[in-house]
Amino acid sequence: MPGLIQSIERSSAVLRLLAAGEDRLRVKEIADALGWPKSTAHGILRTLEHVGFVEQDPRTARYRLGRGLLDLASSGIDDNELRGRALNWADALAARSGEEARLGVLRDGQVLVVHHVFRPDDSLQNLGIGVRLPAHATALGKVLLAYHATAAAAVTAAGLDAYTRRTVTSRDVLRDDLAVTRARGWGLSVEEWRPGLAAVAAPVRTSGGLVVGAIGIAGPVERVTDTRRHPRPQLVDQVVAAARSISREVQS
Repeated sequence: MPGLIQSIERSSAVLRLLAAGEDRLRVKEIADALGWPKSTAHGILRTLEHVGFVEQDPRTARYRLGRGLLDLASSGIDDNELRGRALNWADALAARSGEEARLGVLRDGQVLVVHHVFRPDDSLQNLGIGVRLPAHATALGKVLLAYHATAAAAVTAAGLDAYTRRTVTSRDVLRDDLAVTRARGWGLSVEEWRPGLAAVAAPVRTSGGLVVGAIGIAGPVERVTDTRRHPRPQLVDQVVAAARSISREVQS
């Protein structure tokens, strides 16, 4: 059996110390209370501050518990903030790929589209912000389910509706599809939600690797995939690069 991780024990000690008193504490006070070198306490505090579990008063340099602890049941980033940090990268993705781009989050077993960029042509298009998409039948949804086992189990238990003749409706097939998605780091849907439509998506991650959303493109099958219905490599690269850029923006 592996040993205990000291940094987690120490982080827990800092949080318990701050929770035990009403007053905010300086770095030295925390180090003295726990019997650590000041440099050790400072490193732990900086990390906890980065993830929002502690906050420092800029006037007094004292620490207290952070609001991030109240967000433990959520991703720690709201939809508007995620959208705001993804705007430029989503616009660039649509421009480079020539296809529409969507940013989605998981809500109640479905994909909620929080940002939508039209494909850069003059065709008639409908704005998709606020639209909910089936998670098991879309590239965005497969990415989100691949990294959320509880949500995947709930979606499967509720039944996998068929939207086209290519929609995955088998629990075992979906499980294998999600495993492939995790292994390669991006998801694919070819005519599973709408006939003639193909999509590629990749995960957006916050600190520590937690997946908080997915960014992807969608377009006609003949443009997004080749004759074997495999996604075109340059489009996969563009989607993955956009997801990584948004992830860095979210973590900054």
